[in-house]
Amino acid sequence: MTDTPIDTSVAHTARVWNYWLGGKDNYPVDREVGDRVRELLPQVVEVALGDRLFLRRAVTHMAREEGIRQFLDIGTGLPTADNTHEVAQACAPDARVVYVDNDPLVLAHARALLQGTEAGRTTFVGSDLRDTGTVLRAAAETLDLSRPVGLTLLGTMGHFEDFEDALGIVRTYMDALAPGSFLAVCDGVLAHLEEMTDARALEAMERWQEGVAQAYHMRTVEDFTRFFDGYELVEPGVVSVLRWRPEPAEVGEVRDLPQYCGLARKV
Repeated sequence: MTDTPIDTSVAHTARVWNYWLGGKDNYPVDREVGDRVRELLPQVVEVALGDRLFLRRAVTHMAREEGIRQFLDIGTGLPTADNTHEVAQACAPDARVVYVDNDPLVLAHARALLQGTEAGRTTFVGSDLRDTGTVLRAAAETLDLSRPVGLTLLGTMGHFEDFEDALGIVRTYMDALAPGSFLAVCDGVLAHLEEMTDARALEAMERWQEGVAQAYHMRTVEDFTRFFDGYELVEPGVVSVLRWRPEPAEVGEVRDLPQYCGLARKV
């Protein structure tokens, strides 16, 4: 799948998240960083689980309620349960999904993602999301970009230090998609950290920046909301991840986490 060697001497975002989600595709260096950050920020495992929960709920909504049959999942990460194609094709067996990631370990596991239904189709693009032209050309080999697409960018845009660059990349992708397409974004925000002292919050971020190859930048809620400027937000709008359409039995138990999400339609 790829000739790029996997560096096991430094932690990697996808592998640390895989560890927090209970996966086995990680190394001692990933578990060490994951444990350090979790000690300082106990909510981080809930954040990882909440991100995956939002993926399931948003993709289900797009496929079941909005009739979306094409999905572009950028920043795929390592396969776990409830991958985009599994959720989409459970609702619509003919749904097509294109995954995009440039991580060698993700590429090495791509075959696990390439198991669509008999009616649907699932493909993988090994490319950097910054190379929007390459990604879109490759996606167009599987998806009809003249028809609506569900674009997901989960836990991805926080890796951009320059927020305007992050906004520009999202806009480029959405500009290339047809009206009626959807944008789903989920990332860390500087909110709901009251349980922790400022010193512990700062140390948790420092541990991450020092130990993981890809730095991560949490945004204000106001900045995060700007990803959806010009699009029509789906209820309940931009909210903490566990508050996006919780099940009735969960409503009284939902708590806010420093991870926000939203789903919006291009009109």
